[in-house]
Amino acid sequence: MIRRPLAAAALALCGFGAAACGGGEAAETGAAPPAASPPATARDTATGTADGTASGSGDASADSAGDSTPAGTADGTADGTGASAPVTRTAAASESAARPLSGKTVVIDPGHNGGNFRHTREINRQVNILTQRKACDTTGTSTNDGYTEAAFTLDVSTRLARLLRDQGATVKLTRADNAGWGPCINQRAAIGNRAHADAAISIHGDGAAPGAHGFHVIMPKKIGGPVDPVVGDSQDLGRKVRDAFHSGTGLPYSTYIGRQALNYRSDLGGLNLSTVPKIFIECGNMRNAGEARKFRDASFRQTIAESLAKGLKAYLTTR
Repeated sequence: MIRRPLAAAALALCGFGAAACGGGEAAETGAAPPAASPPATARDTATGTADGTASGSGDASADSAGDSTPAGTADGTADGTGASAPVTRTAAASESAARPLSGKTVVIDPGHNGGNFRHTREINRQVNILTQRKACDTTGTSTNDGYTEAAFTLDVSTRLARLLRDQGATVKLTRADNAGWGPCINQRAAIGNRAHADAAISIHGDGAAPGAHGFHVIMPKKIGGPVDPVVGDSQDLGRKVRDAFHSGTGLPYSTYIGRQALNYRSDLGGLNLSTVPKIFIECGNMRNAGEARKFRDASFRQTIAESLAKGLKAYLTTR
């Protein structure tokens, strides 16, 4: 989740309530500098771009190819000619079936950054998100034993990137490691815009009250700004990701925010400034003991990534 900017001395722990803390760059209660956490595992190696984002190719488009061979008879000959004409799939068709996301671009935004708490001046800088001004970024939350949201989101994001690239998509991440700070929320939106992404997703973990649990998806509202033309597509993306995530992970809908795990907001810069279909997902409550245990499990983080990949594929293959 996104947290309020750091105070000069210390940050209080963020809690998402039904009234408004929450995913993305807006949820704004402070947090104490997070404890060091283990590095994210099973990461996809990313190539840095000039704007500091990680990028992946893996998007070689399969040539479209039809099979012009006449339909064969039961004995394998062409109808009416006696000439042998077996019906075979072309290599291009096989490639297309194996890589259904070829030609699609996805931007993945791992929320926060591991070094944000060391850069209070930089992340407290106010940026314009059209409906208000907000902090450049926030620290995020953590489990009670110190596994940070920043580490969690990067691990899930790199797993997701690998799965999407394997299906042919071009994937860009808004940050490539967990050692720096930022980028600012307006820059995170700009990365998706510059990539002309077919879909963008910002990944978070929430920091609500310990008794709260479940996941929710955040989608944009019309604000008389650049996001307006893609609000409908963003909502379609959000519902498809919601359904795949729920089915794949078994996690329940949020008990404390949104309706049927769907929440609509106009106070998140990553959504307000997006010109491409984009959503946030709060994968669960990192302050809830049961969900914290799941998030610490690498195999469950892989399940999260696979579920998100299915939701993105369901959206992208209908466009």
